[in-house]
Amino acid sequence: MSFYSDSNFSPENSIGYLVRRSEQLGTAALEPLFAAHDITKTQWSALVALHFNRASTCAEIARDLGHDKGATTRLVDTLEERGWITRARGEDDRRLVKLALTPSGEAIAATVRDEVIGIWNGWLGSWNEKDIVDLTRLLRRLRDTLQDGVAA
Repeated sequence: MSFYSDSNFSPENSIGYLVRRSEQLGTAALEPLFAAHDITKTQWSALVALHFNRASTCAEIARDLGHDKGATTRLVDTLEERGWITRARGEDDRRLVKLALTPSGEAIAATVRDEVIGIWNGWLGSWNEKDIVDLTRLLRRLRDTLQDGVAA
């Protein structure tokens, strides 16, 4: 099935544009929250990746955030300097450096998370639960389709 054609492909009907623009608007609206806690969105995203076990190494954080490895190493250096994460060599493979949240890293991630939840709940306040569940289900499906396509 082909959905898009030259007659219906426009920004207002483009999944790529709508997802990107929504992310841009959300990030811009959240920036004051991050600034109030002296953390960047990227730093918080890395802490969240560790918190939810989406990553435990620099390479995994880079993949999760879509960052290059050099930038991620600098990001991890900053998180370590701030006392939010620790690095530890793997016991079985000393080349592997595992990352872990410190109690203060866990605390800042949770504090910001709770405020982000409040903001998102405000944005979605007029939505019904079914629409929110459907949107998140469909976005996960899109993510999985794109991941499978990239891997192929």
